[in-house]
Amino acid sequence: MTIEQNIASIKAALPADVKLVAVSKTFPAADISAAYGCGQRAFGENRTQELKAKHEELPEDIEWHFIGSLQTNKIKYIAPYVSLIHSVDSARLLEAIDTQAAKCGRTIDVLFEFHAACETTKHGWSEEELLMYAEGGEALKYSNVRIRGLMTMASFTDDTAIIRDEFRRTRRLFERLGHTFGDSFDTLSMGMSGDYTIAVDEGSTLVRIGSSIFGNR
Repeated sequence: MTIEQNIASIKAALPADVKLVAVSKTFPAADISAAYGCGQRAFGENRTQELKAKHEELPEDIEWHFIGSLQTNKIKYIAPYVSLIHSVDSARLLEAIDTQAAKCGRTIDVLFEFHAACETTKHGWSEEELLMYAEGGEALKYSNVRIRGLMTMASFTDDTAIIRDEFRRTRRLFERLGHTFGDSFDTLSMGMSGDYTIAVDEGSTLVRIGSSIFGNR
């Protein structure tokens, strides 16, 4: 199937209120253009220099999502245009994003990355750490970031019960934190090519799909 056909098939299967981010990391600009041509506008990248190069080459109305681990010294490369940073895994990173956003005269939307998986290689806050930080009020002091919700990555396993449990725990945490952050806390980024149907069942509002659109890397 073509990129266009893959996108059409995925969108047809998604509920109308679930956003599709096409994960275009490592794929060439030509593939993004093909997806753009059939109406896809949100794309996910995980390297700042690659994202910067693609942003300069591709249409200005693309909605760029940063989905990878982000170093504080690299924020400046994406701060002028990034739409949503999914991977805020520390208080230090949130503060640095706020600083760079202020320099650009912008407010940048962000998600806290929650470590729901059993794998130690995954990044993110533990539930206790995030609750303590968020409910302590420190995250609310920044004026150039808008905290929109949570992102998580499930364990790499064939056991769907484990995956479902991790997504369910993330949704429960998302609902609890909503009382702290209010109506703008509306984005739950869960689910990739291999598990997005489970994520949608468990309340995901945004799925990050790469290989099912563009093919294997």
